[in-house]
Amino acid sequence: MKKGIHPENYRLVAFKDMSNEDVFITKSTVETKETIMHEGVEYPVYKMEISRTSHPFYTGKSKLIDTAGRIDKFKTKYAKHAK
Repeated sequence: MKKGIHPENYRLVAFKDMSNEDVFITKSTVETKETIMHEGVEYPVYKMEISRTSHPFYTGKSKLIDTAGRIDKFKTKYAKHAK
C-alpha cells in the first residue's frame, strides 16, 4: 500500500437507522458529534435515513418512508388537478 494516502482515524462507529431504530457497529472514519450507548459501550453515532434493515431491496417488502412530508405536499399541490 502507498504511504500517506489512507486515513488514520479509523474507529468503531455506531450507525443508526432512524426509520426502524436498528444499530450496527463497524469501523469508519465518518465525522460525528453525537454518541450513543450500545450494549454497555459508548460509540460515536452516525444517523441514517435508510439502511440494509429497512431498504425494500434487502427486506423484500415495499415500505413508504415520508420523512419530510413530501407526499402531503404533493397531494395538496395537485389536489385541484385531480378533477
